[in-house]
Amino acid sequence: MDNELVKQKSWWKSNWKWFIPISGILLIFTIVISSGLMGIGVDFAQAYADKELYENALKKVESDARVTKILGEIKPIDKMAILEGEVNYSNDNKSVKTTIRIIGEKGKARMDISANRINNNWNYNKINIRIKNPSALKQTIAIIKEK
Repeated sequence: MDNELVKQKSWWKSNWKWFIPISGILLIFTIVISSGLMGIGVDFAQAYADKELYENALKKVESDARVTKILGEIKPIDKMAILEGEVNYSNDNKSVKTTIRIIGEKGKARMDISANRINNNWNYNKINIRIKNPSALKQTIAIIKEK
């Protein structure tokens, strides 16, 4: 029997198949975190948990005769509407600008909200309803005009 040593492959030759994909994933993850995209996720989580912001705004919208004439009775805002919309918190989560969809029995619209939290209550600076459907009645209705 020959007593020769078996020459082993280098670390790189043995491990390159898993090292390259994992390095790429880590690089992408680092870029996402450093670019601020994680902040967007935090804003959506905050909006998802803040029911009062949307419920109070929706009450103001439902009291407007122009909106109820076009959209009919408006359905409650579901969690998917928040996730499908846009949201941007600022000023240590005391200011928000957001857009979500609302659905009435006669049509659909988008609700744009700009508000500030004062003493744990939302003070609305702007609430606009952008009627999308029916398209013949497409328009923007200002519930609260921006000051």
